[in-house]
Amino acid sequence: VQLVESGGGLVQPGGSLRLSCAASGFTFSDHIMGWVRQAPGKGLEWVSRISEFGTWTYYADSVKSRFIISRNNAKNTVYLQMNGLKSEDTARYYCARGQYCRGVSCSTLERGQGTQVTVSS
Repeated sequence: VQLVESGGGLVQPGGSLRLSCAASGFTFSDHIMGWVRQAPGKGLEWVSRISEFGTWTYYADSVKSRFIISRNNAKNTVYLQMNGLKSEDTARYYCARGQYCRGVSCSTLERGQGTQVTVSS
């Protein structure tokens, strides 16, 4: 299983970024996918997840109405569009395959190496 994230970077408050995650090594459309993040000195936080065919999406309260998760099963890719970024969104963002979900959070089967998102003026 391989999950490779891209799209992170430095952005000013209020700006936008789009993260992408290319998946391989498993049947992508069979699995819930999501994004988790870890801010400095904090634990892992599921910020969003999407059902196998994209029918259902879930968001942490902290990102609701600002982030949009989507997936393209033909390309084995999941995306996270992040708008209205705030300094508190600064974290390393990981693509994750999940199971046994409750609300936005899941048990993490695997996650990628992550991509850094820094929101600062």
